[in-house]
This record gives sequence, structure tokens and C-alpha cells, in this order.
Amino acid sequence: MWERYNIYSRTNYTLDPIPFPNNITLEHVNTTHKPFSVFDGCEHMVEGILFDLIVQCFNIAVGVPANFLVIATLIQNRHEPTTSDIFLGCLAFMDAYFGLMVPISFLNFYHWRSKEGWMAMKFSYGVKDTSGPLFLSCICLDRFVAVLFPIAFGQLKAIKYRLSLSVFVLCLTFTYASAKMIGGLPNFEKVFTGEILATFAWMVVCNLSILWALKRSRGAGKDEMHPMKKKAFKMVLSLLAIIVCNYLPPVALFPFQDHYAPMAFTCYVQPAGFAFLNISSTIQPLVYLSRLEKVPFLPQSFLKRFSCKEKKGPSPA
Repeated sequence: MWERYNIYSRTNYTLDPIPFPNNITLEHVNTTHKPFSVFDGCEHMVEGILFDLIVQCFNIAVGVPANFLVIATLIQNRHEPTTSDIFLGCLAFMDAYFGLMVPISFLNFYHWRSKEGWMAMKFSYGVKDTSGPLFLSCICLDRFVAVLFPIAFGQLKAIKYRLSLSVFVLCLTFTYASAKMIGGLPNFEKVFTGEILATFAWMVVCNLSILWALKRSRGAGKDEMHPMKKKAFKMVLSLLAIIVCNYLPPVALFPFQDHYAPMAFTCYVQPAGFAFLNISSTIQPLVYLSRLEKVPFLPQSFLKRFSCKEKKGPSPA
């Protein structure tokens, strides 16, 4: 009997086909075999899966172009980079890769039905599970040091430090994704749960610390915050809201898997939790692009309509 993959991922509830052994071709398969269905096992509980599918379609239509725009913008501004650009670029590339793999995955399910395609899809899910939280944590760390430890930040502004950290995160990402692709590791799902819990706690602490430091940095006897610090305060506040919206649902739901009925977790909790993670592939680049004065390949009028960037006021005395 062919063994069904049992992995803790967004594929666990919908996209978990039965792999064919290497020595058996499709011609040897009984023609009465049940065809693949995206709602397999959840035919009467489809709402959670539909929600995740809608999010994935949104990522393809909006998230992938937005991430390519982020990459183009970072390349265009490479002569005047910010300290977080390398993390933003890696994050945008990984999110674009994940978005492009979604239609390829469905082609494999319905047409190719190859073991290699299934393994490539599991690898892409591993990349998404790990790269987003880790690179966001790097961005939070960069801002945390810049605001709370400016002297140390000045000594660590060299690109080699961020490049080394990015290589380390990529190694962790590809190691996790490879392990997910191979499968069969005992209690492997706990790695993802522990990662989400740890990175979520770290990002919340970092952003709250930054907000607290900016809030109390008003000059003596001044009621208004410096315009640049006020801008930074609003940016970090919006990013904190995005982090909470994207990561709080899985953080709050996944550790309590044993308290749910198996079908309720598989058909409702898991797809909904991963949907909130998936939508980060679109929200993150849109937030970045909305704060730019100019975006490559987009007319200025379009950017002004959707930008949340404040108009520049007079320079402080």
C-alpha cells in the first residue's frame, strides 16, 4: 500500500496527494482510483480551504508583481541603500518565488502528477514557512539596534554583517525546506510551531521597544514629536499591526492542535492559520511600496492615490 505523506503544512488539508512509487507509472494505476480533489476529506467543511485558496489567488495576482516591484526599486536605489535593504530584497525574492510556485503546484496536481513536482512544492512551502518570519526578525533587529543602541549601530553599519546574517538565514531556510521536502522526520511539525512562537515574540518585543523609545524621545517641554521620529513611529506601528495580524492567528491556534477535533483542525483551523501567513507575501511589499516617493514602472499619479506617505512639512528649526 502506498504511504500517504503526513506533513504539517498548508498542504496537509488540501494538497496532499498519494505519491506514486518510482517503479510504478500512471498506466499501472487502477483507472477507478479516486481523482484528486482540493477538498479531499473536507467536502462538507470547505469554508476554511476556500478562504486559503482565495488568499493564494490574491498573492498570485497582486503579491508577485508587488514583490518584483520591490526588487526593482531596491536595485534602482542600490547606490543609496538603507541598512535593511538586503533583508527586504531577500524577503521579496522568497515571497515572489512562493507565489510563482502556486500555479505550478496546481498544474502538477491536475496534469503532471509527478513525484518531483510534489517534492518541489513541499520545498517551496518550507521556504515560505521559514524565510518570512526569519527575515522579518532580521529587519526588526536592525531597527531595534538603530533606535535603542545608535552608537553600536554606527559601528555595525557595514554591509558584511547583514550579508553574513542573510546567508545564515538562507542556510536555515534551505535546511528546513529540504527536511520538509524529504519528510519522515519525527515531530517535525514542532519545529515550525516553535519557530513561529519564537519569531512572533521577538518581533513584538522589538517593535514595542522601538515604539516606546520613539514615544519618550520628545524633547524636554515639547508636546510634539520630531517629524522624522513621528514618521518612524507611524511606520513601526503599522508594521507591528501587520505582524500581529499575520502571525497572531497561527501562534494562537496551532499550539493547541490536540484540543480540536481532527477534522475541525484539518479543514478549518489549519487552512485559516496558513492563509494569514500567506497573505503576508502581499501585504509586506505593498506597505513598502506605499511609502516610496517613486516606484519603477508605475505612474506618479497611481502612487499618490494609494500611498500612505505623508507630505513633507517645513524643516524644523
